[in-house]
This record gives sequence, structure tokens and C-alpha cells, in this order.
Amino acid sequence: MGEIKFEKAIQRLEKIVDDLEKGEMDIDKSLEIFEEGIKMSRVCSKKLNEAEAKIEKLTKGQKGELVTELFPLVEENDQ
Repeated sequence: MGEIKFEKAIQRLEKIVDDLEKGEMDIDKSLEIFEEGIKMSRVCSKKLNEAEAKIEKLTKGQKGELVTELFPLVEENDQ
């Protein structure tokens, strides 16, 4: 299986949380999807950390210091 994309992992994680919150599954099934949820959480965390590192790399100043740049806010009316 190829690497799962962030969007798919977060969607699956949301579904797992919904299913667990309903409390309708037996304990074995609950533990099974809880474990899957932990894996999806780790995938999301890894992807976010990679994105953060890439952004930091892209925003380093000429002297190697990190430069804080704010992203422009898009108003709903501007879209």
C-alpha cells in the first residue's frame, strides 16, 4: 500500500472518532479501530511536521535566521 495522504488520514480519523463516540461496537472492534485511529493520528502528525519543516526551510532569511511571514488572510467575500 502506498503512503496515505493527509486529507485521507484525517477523514478516516474523524470517522473513527465518530464511530467510537457512538459506543455501539463491541470491545474487540472498538480496540481494533482505536488502534487504526492511533496510526492515522501518527500519519497526520508526521505530515504536519514535514510541512512545518518545509515552510521553515523556505522562509529562512539570507543569514540563516527564520523569518516570520504572515500569510494573507482571505476574506469570504474575496473568494
